[in-house]
Amino acid sequence: MNYEKLYHSYYLQVYSYVMTMVKNQSLAEEITQNTFFKAMTAKKKFEGKSKELTWLCGIAKNLAIDECRRNAKTGELDEVASAASVDIEAEAEDKDTALRIHLVLHELQEPYKEVFQLRVFGELPFSQIGYIFGKTENWARVTYHRARIKIQERIEENE
Repeated sequence: MNYEKLYHSYYLQVYSYVMTMVKNQSLAEEITQNTFFKAMTAKKKFEGKSKELTWLCGIAKNLAIDECRRNAKTGELDEVASAASVDIEAEAEDKDTALRIHLVLHELQEPYKEVFQLRVFGELPFSQIGYIFGKTENWARVTYHRARIKIQERIEENE
């Protein structure tokens, strides 16, 4: 199965489906990313008994339900969703953190490096970032999200 084609074909539809359930953009992005990751790494592969989109939405639904259950235990869905990833934009205001981010950015691969810089330091909307690269707004969102994760992981490794 060509997972890259699967991702490009269904990402927006799965994201929209998840968004209707969780009503939180960053949480929906995270669940959608996890959906495709789980689809690629699952022991039980796609068997062709349904459409690919149906299979992906089933995975997404289960991940969203699991997330809601986890959040229901604390009773703080919105706080947990926003705390699930470090808000790097807010941290960039702190000079020490900004320096660490710049050091990590210096080592980051393209296009992640440039997309992150355009979004955070250039304050460009995703539509303009996508336009600069000749890609879609959604591509810019996904690339930025992946860059944030990479930066977060590397900062945590260096601490």
